[in-house]
Amino acid sequence: MRINFNFINHFIPLVVLCLFAFQSASAQNSTRQITAKVDEYMKSAVEIERFSGSILIARDGKPIVSKSYGMANVELDVPNTPKTVFRLASITKQFTATAIMMLQERGKLNINDNACKYLADCPAAWQTITIRHLLTMTHGIPGVNGLELGALRGLPVPWDQWLEATSKKPLDFAPGEKFKYSNSGYTLLGFIIERVSGKSYGEFLQENIFTPLEMKQTGYEDPLKIIKNRATGYRYLPGEPIANVPYAEMIRLYAAGGIYSTTEDLLLWDKALYTEKLLSKKSIDEMFTPFREMYPGKSYAYGWWTSQKFGRTEIAHGGNLAGFITYIARFPSDRVTVIVLSNNGRGSSGKISNVLSAIVFGAKYEIPKERKAINVASSVLEKYVGEYQAQFPPTNYTIVLENGKLIFTEIGFIKAEMFAESETDFFLKTADLQIKFDKDTNEAVTGFTVYQGDGTLYEIVKAQKVK
Repeated sequence: MRINFNFINHFIPLVVLCLFAFQSASAQNSTRQITAKVDEYMKSAVEIERFSGSILIARDGKPIVSKSYGMANVELDVPNTPKTVFRLASITKQFTATAIMMLQERGKLNINDNACKYLADCPAAWQTITIRHLLTMTHGIPGVNGLELGALRGLPVPWDQWLEATSKKPLDFAPGEKFKYSNSGYTLLGFIIERVSGKSYGEFLQENIFTPLEMKQTGYEDPLKIIKNRATGYRYLPGEPIANVPYAEMIRLYAAGGIYSTTEDLLLWDKALYTEKLLSKKSIDEMFTPFREMYPGKSYAYGWWTSQKFGRTEIAHGGNLAGFITYIARFPSDRVTVIVLSNNGRGSSGKISNVLSAIVFGAKYEIPKERKAINVASSVLEKYVGEYQAQFPPTNYTIVLENGKLIFTEIGFIKAEMFAESETDFFLKTADLQIKFDKDTNEAVTGFTVYQGDGTLYEIVKAQKVK
């Protein structure tokens, strides 16, 4: 038999071309499906949950979806766009951690060093705290609020003023003993960056991260600085008029929460983390390695959370402050990134990020729906009255019955009426928060599960009834 090599030479490229065309069409269909499902979901998120902000989904560093919703400034009638600037709040911590790792690579410090080596007048109780303890929130230094800090005496945050307020308190635990989410450690890291580099925190990040990556709409916030395209923070609840959130100077949050950016700039940041433009692969891998669990299944690394979602490792972080709720999620095995920035302080950026990720990976998700309250007999409501306690995070709750209404209180945070969707399922109107009561085989109430749509730390909290 004689083989026609000319036919084969022409046939093989044709087959390859057809396969390429098929794969391209398949990928295009997938992108179209993602876009359609995102549009369907976001339409309800805007109408039902009043989402306002920008979203971005990217694969291999290229946007699949980049859209904005609502208003950046209601008073001036300015809509949100992909170039709108949002306060990042605690997403700032990953930039601070990167700066510390940069200084380590340059031989300026070692994260195993005692932090007090680089700080003046450290309290005796802090002498065994290492820079790694600060990065991983295992340091035990308590937080300080605005009242304790007092009026700022200058810019940037004065070290002596912050030290004066913080050092009065004992450590929450021995360094390295436990994990506790706190801004204090990252504030100290900001001071260390300044002492070691000889530059202000904002200058160091600008020169070493933002400018090299051409993140032109990203920076450290200065209350005197004019920031173009900056969004205003609002509080917008279903059934209520939109309201301004009182302006807060981010300078108080410093290296723990003082950065602003856009979805477009954060994609540049994400892409750089797959390269060695900023850090060596060794340092990046260390920064993403889980160090200590906050609760089973969710651990903290250096400025990033790690957990398992959709059968994949998610490396993520959120922020929540002064009318802004933010979230960035990275799935390195698939080179997928989801960014959600909101200027509605009762938004649901964490939940929206989860749903957008689920859409990309073909997992199940729910479309937001209007919650309708029903009447429940007082005899049923009375069973839920009591005190409850959660282990992750350590939190106390009380539920009381006042004038036929259940009142939910999270000590120090929220007090609101609970509305019933069924005899065991309730929701709040003042936050994206739902509560499902648990019962034993004898129908006795044993506890509840809280689903927090706008929770950037704890999406689900389980509490046990103690009284």
